[in-house]
Order: sequence, then C-alpha cells, then structure tokens
Amino acid sequence: MMETAKRLIARYGSDSWSLVETGESGAEVYRSAGMFLKVDEDVTAITAEAERLEWLAGQGVATAKVVGHGQDGRAGWLITESVPGIPAADWPGDDLGTVVRSLADIARMLHELPTGSCPFHREVDVTTRLATAQVQAGLVDLDNLEDEYAGWTGDQLLGELERNRPPAEDLVVCHGDLTPENVLLVPGTGELAGFIDVGKLGIADRWLDLAILHRELSDDPFQPGHAEQFLAQYGTSPAPAKLAYYILLDEFF
Repeated sequence: MMETAKRLIARYGSDSWSLVETGESGAEVYRSAGMFLKVDEDVTAITAEAERLEWLAGQGVATAKVVGHGQDGRAGWLITESVPGIPAADWPGDDLGTVVRSLADIARMLHELPTGSCPFHREVDVTTRLATAQVQAGLVDLDNLEDEYAGWTGDQLLGELERNRPPAEDLVVCHGDLTPENVLLVPGTGELAGFIDVGKLGIADRWLDLAILHRELSDDPFQPGHAEQFLAQYGTSPAPAKLAYYILLDEFF
C-alpha cells in the first residue's frame, strides 16, 4: 500500500502529508492541511465508503467531500477534503452534556432520511452473512472481545448471534459505526460538521447505531447517566435485547 500512497501524494503535489497513527480498520490514512488519503488493500471497502459519502452528500447531509477514488492493482484509494470540525470524542472541557444532546439529535436526523432512496443494506440477513464470512476468513479479533465473550471462538459467537436474532427490525438509514470518533462537531455549537468512516452505512435496525453510541457513552470520558440521557434525548428507552444483539454483532467487524 505504501507505493500507492507515495504515488498519490506525489500526484496531489504536497510535501506536508503525514501518517495518521490512530484507527483499527487496517487501512493506511494520511492527512495534509486540507485533505485525507485512505489506502486499503480491500478495494471493496474503499469503493463502499466513496459511494456512501457521495450518497450522503446528495441527501444534503454534512460529510467529507470526495475528491477522488480508484484502484491501481495494489490497493484501493480514497481522497476526501478535511471536515472542519472536531470529533465528538474530543470535545474540550467538561460540558459533555452538549455532546450527548448533539449526538442524539444527529442520530435522529440521520435515521429520518428516506430509506426508499438508500441503495445500501445492513439488515440482519446481510450482516449475518458478512459476520459468517468474517469468521471463515479469520478476520474477527478474538483477543479483543467484550468481557462477557472473552475466550469465545468465532463459531460460538455466530451461534450466540443466531440465538439472539431479533424477531423484527425497525429499519432506518444507519451510519453503521456511529461512535463519537466518527461524528465531527462544530466547535462551540456542537452542530454536525460531518460524518466520517461511513463504509458501513445502510438500511438497518436503528439499534445498530443506538447500541454502539449507548456503549460509547457509558465509558470514559463520559459519565454515569450519559448513555440513558442520550436515549431519552433521541426519543426512546433502553431495549436490552437489541442493545445486547447489536453489541455482539459489532464484535465481528
């Protein structure tokens, strides 16, 4: 992937690119003053993210603008403009209540997008197939599971996923990885500056997003009660079975 990155950095004529050390996707990410470059051997993942960014922009939703994307035989690549905001996870000071309210309002706005115009799918049938493929390919990080699943095999996780399959889905447009790191906010106001890392966006049960945010808001730097405040602001109450199911599903990706 390094050769692909070097070629693209040269094409875009900047010597100020630097490697971004954070992230767990397996992609290489570089940043300059105004752009991000993502390079990944998984060409399908790059294409998926580019298509979803362009679809979101077409819906009038703030997100990273696609500058270009493609593949060169070695890897896929995606260049986007930087989003002028800060991750909700990095909100300065101790006014985390503002972040919680903003995330709830932003999640509700996303979930109100029309499903009829969304061409991407993350329903249970789809994600179950993807989870099975992840296990078969040895891509599930079995050393980094939630405490309750520590020591489990991929097949055990799949069995638990099937046993707890929801009987019905409340389908909306979901981000798919709606963590505070992937929601950029306008400093000072907390309004949405843009979504990033949208490669898993698609039609799914709203609890795919709500469960991930509920988990993230239950841990540092957030405080006891923030997770429940988030659900109340969003306009719902905890659904324990769906919370557990979608946290388990997240283990596969």
